[in-house]
Amino acid sequence: MIKNAKKFLELIRQARTFLICSHVNPDPDAFASELALSIYLESIGKKVHVVAEDAPSKHMGFMPGIGKVHAIGRRTRLDYDVAVIMDCGDLDRIGKIKRLLREGRPIVNIDHHVTNTKFGDLNYVDAKASSTSELIYSLFKGWQVSLPRDIAYLIYTGIMTDTGSFRYTNTSAHTHAIIAELLKYDFLPQDIFKLVYENVPLADLKYFTQVASEFDALHDGALICVDLPKRIVNKFSKEFDLRDKIFGLLRSIKGVEVLMIFTEDGKNRTRVNFRSQGSVDVAQIAYYFNGGGHSKASGCILDCDMKAARRRILKRVAREVVRIKSK
Repeated sequence: MIKNAKKFLELIRQARTFLICSHVNPDPDAFASELALSIYLESIGKKVHVVAEDAPSKHMGFMPGIGKVHAIGRRTRLDYDVAVIMDCGDLDRIGKIKRLLREGRPIVNIDHHVTNTKFGDLNYVDAKASSTSELIYSLFKGWQVSLPRDIAYLIYTGIMTDTGSFRYTNTSAHTHAIIAELLKYDFLPQDIFKLVYENVPLADLKYFTQVASEFDALHDGALICVDLPKRIVNKFSKEFDLRDKIFGLLRSIKGVEVLMIFTEDGKNRTRVNFRSQGSVDVAQIAYYFNGGGHSKASGCILDCDMKAARRRILKRVAREVVRIKSK
């Protein structure tokens, strides 16, 4: 890790222009780590292109530098010296941005997912890290970079959200030590928490209470499934993270091992998100279906309708749940 951190710093010194991106549908950790790195690079005179498939939602508007993120179009062409791909387990997860990559330009892969395929020419990957934002903090500390307030704010936001406000098992003593350092800066954690989690439009909340009650409990409640057809998803504002809110509510069910959300993502295409509350490694399940993620949180996309996707996924997950419960 230290060796690759030094190599990355050498690349930064030699290059002039950078392309920075993350996975499709970036979460706060992805945006936070991207923006923190871009702020640093620009502060030392580098040109940076931060790109995404779609423009960030208004919900992300509180993050310093979010205006740097530009949605790509069909004709987007960018020249750069180094591509930095962040918070992404494999190269296909960057979606349409992949066509912007240029042969012969080095790729730096910065990530914390256990299923990462080490696709970069330079890989800075640590599955023990709580978040990609934590890895960015470690890079800056190793490079002896003095963090401005905006970078500290972003890193705190990324770590807080990817650890479920420090509740998930990816929260380590090292994570808390980093947070202790970040809290010396001029921002209030409660303000960030409110902006991320307590800024819900009234119409979304009212409809959410109806949708969240429509779930299937299988294997005596060990397995929870939620279907989200496009007609339902389209009723919510883009700022409302429906899946995250559903997981946040249903994970409190007593005895649940695995939660799954099946989202209609186009004709004969289904997005599946997993959360594990017990011993089931959902990263391996997602990886089996060409997805990836963490042992406790992962996802994949299947090229079939929700009914077929559910049938295929349940067969695999139920086997794991039965195995765990039989021990």
